[in-house]
Amino acid sequence: MSADAVQHAVVDYWPLIGVAAVVLGFALRLNAALVVVAAGFVTGLAAKLSPLDVLDILGKAFTEKRYLLLFLVTLPVIGLLERHGLKERAQAWIAGLRGATMSRLLTAYLLLRQLLSAIGLTSVGGHPQTVRPLVAPMAEAAAETSHGALSGDERERIRAMAAGTDNVGLFFGEDIFIAFGAVLLIQGFFADHGLSLEPLRIAIWGIPTAVCAFLIHAWRLRRFERALARAHPQDAPVRGGDGA
Repeated sequence: MSADAVQHAVVDYWPLIGVAAVVLGFALRLNAALVVVAAGFVTGLAAKLSPLDVLDILGKAFTEKRYLLLFLVTLPVIGLLERHGLKERAQAWIAGLRGATMSRLLTAYLLLRQLLSAIGLTSVGGHPQTVRPLVAPMAEAAAETSHGALSGDERERIRAMAAGTDNVGLFFGEDIFIAFGAVLLIQGFFADHGLSLEPLRIAIWGIPTAVCAFLIHAWRLRRFERALARAHPQDAPVRGGDGA
């Protein structure tokens, strides 16, 4: 191998200095955003890029991944709302509704989640922004109002049911949306095998599955409500309700 080839084969490790910049910045407890941006500039300049090229790369990365930043922004907002009594207000509101039981509440949320997902609004709802601060506390309050004090295990099961309700509504609802990735994947698979199938037809055939999923999960919620009623036979409902 010639000397020129060996010289070109040498790996340039100078851009890795950006990793050291990140470690140093976090060790000094500096602002995380400033540390990351500074490390990006250090890496780019070490790789012999101009400042404008570095800005161009950072700008493209920001615009392409901005949805992740929007998701992260919601977390501290939800945390502040919870700290200032969001859960307590949700529980108090649902406890004051006559006839609102846990199964009815979660079934209504399941229907809403499926309908919104079917028209592409999959981000309206979700575990961190809806289930944890609103749906789960409201379901707990409804169950406690109907069946009395709940054990820790029963509370955990109600929270799991609330999370599962969101999953079922999202998973089977978005299959009806014609622009959903899975629908387009199915269309591409059939097209590769010589079968022409419109996304609308695929989405329409997802409706029976979504209906069955709704009925089955609604039945599971009602069965769980009845199990709670059997576990608390001495605790009569405080307000008028059938316990389901």
